[in-house]
Amino acid sequence: MNEIDIPTFLYGTAWKEEKTKALTHQALEMGFAGIDTANQRKHYQEEGVGRAIKRFLETGIKKREELFIQTKFTFASGQDHRKPYDENAPYAIQVRQSFENSLQHLDLNYIDSYILHGPFTRYGLTEEDWETWGAMEHLQKAGAVKCLGVSNCNLAQLQELHGRAKVKPSFIQNRCFAAVGWDKAIRDFCKENHIQYQGFSILTANQNELSHPTIAMLSKKYRRTIPQIVFRFTQQIGAIPLTGTSSRQHMQEDLKIHDFELTPDELAQVERIGLD
Repeated sequence: MNEIDIPTFLYGTAWKEEKTKALTHQALEMGFAGIDTANQRKHYQEEGVGRAIKRFLETGIKKREELFIQTKFTFASGQDHRKPYDENAPYAIQVRQSFENSLQHLDLNYIDSYILHGPFTRYGLTEEDWETWGAMEHLQKAGAVKCLGVSNCNLAQLQELHGRAKVKPSFIQNRCFAAVGWDKAIRDFCKENHIQYQGFSILTANQNELSHPTIAMLSKKYRRTIPQIVFRFTQQIGAIPLTGTSSRQHMQEDLKIHDFELTPDELAQVERIGLD
């Protein structure tokens, strides 16, 4: 993955609006080294993320190369009227315009991870996807991007992308549902093919499962909050969790999970929770 340090946790910046700069800066200050955003004004304020990164780097606490910054290209169907490109232009040009716009927003000269924010359609990959991915590959080969990835993608799409792409995806970012074994089929494919799995909505998508007696038992045994148990489980099964919390206390708690480990049997129990 082009010799970059992959963080064990990502801070997600969606749905923060005018609080984006303050919360992203707070996350960096608290110790998050990985920041996830997108050039999709409908859900993200990428400029606010950029202002936070700039302010943080000015403190000298960390250097740019110690941060992992990830943003995304989003097709027009996922955008509102504030598109960062000419939607009538060829997709390769849309990618270039969106990417250059992202660099301006973030005030950076390279991106660690550039993600296709979901294939063009729900099933299979289309000509639009391949033209877009080709433009993303060009950015990677030019050194403007270190790694490429895809989000909101099913197993068949990921298999096709990995099989045919010249530059293989380094990451997939999916909503992680306990009801499908925490996206087990895709995680298994990732392990076999050196792809890093990033899981989002780990708490919000699994409200019923979080009240399972197994989670309560582990929370009591390790004297940790339920989110800490779930995030530690996520890391131990080889995935990178995202959190979008706006709470300073929760940020602190989220980052304090490396001093305990669930046993293999406990991991198996949690993995089965949504399947029982």
